[in-house]
Amino acid sequence: MSDESFFREVTDELRQDKAKAFLSKYGLWLIAIALVIIVVTVGFVLYRHWATERADRSGDVFSQALSLAQDGKNDQALTDLDKIEKNGYGAYPVLARMRAATILADKGDFKGAVKAFDAVSTDGSIPDSVRDIAKLRAAFILVDHGTYDEVSAHVQALTSETNPLRFSAREALGLAAWKAGKLDDALKLFQGLATEETAPRDLRERADLMSGLIRGSGKAS
Repeated sequence: MSDESFFREVTDELRQDKAKAFLSKYGLWLIAIALVIIVVTVGFVLYRHWATERADRSGDVFSQALSLAQDGKNDQALTDLDKIEKNGYGAYPVLARMRAATILADKGDFKGAVKAFDAVSTDGSIPDSVRDIAKLRAAFILVDHGTYDEVSAHVQALTSETNPLRFSAREALGLAAWKAGKLDDALKLFQGLATEETAPRDLRERADLMSGLIRGSGKAS
């Protein structure tokens, strides 16, 4: 046997001895870690499957509620939406609350609709963007069924330059001012919207129309 072969065999034996010693010392820990990884992986897969099934069921009920509402079956739609709000999964409970508030407005229950939107807007567990939309939706109902002060309380904070809903919020405030006889305030808001290049075109067109209407009335200073 050559020296090279001898040293190779010795080296291999030493490696085997070290491996045996390592497994003897840490083998149970390695097995435990492997089992934990397997259990966590299986648990994650099962959870995703369960979550997907729940979301699919909530989506089916939500779609059914929308169809019922479109067919004028508002009470049945509200019943389904209430089930989703209580037992739904993912984003569907919040969507159900928003849609239910809209149906209440469609039924003529404007006070109930505003209350429902306000409940969403003050729920700290809901993302700020959705809460702001709820405030805006309530404000537009209050334009026709509330006071200027109520509309202002809902949207004043949304009119800031950094808020994505600022143009719609200013429109709601302008409409409320116009209905309340605050024509100078309304004209200022609508003129600002009409010349705001970053505002949606249809909103600018509505603002320009309202500006012309107010100026044509001859009542604004």
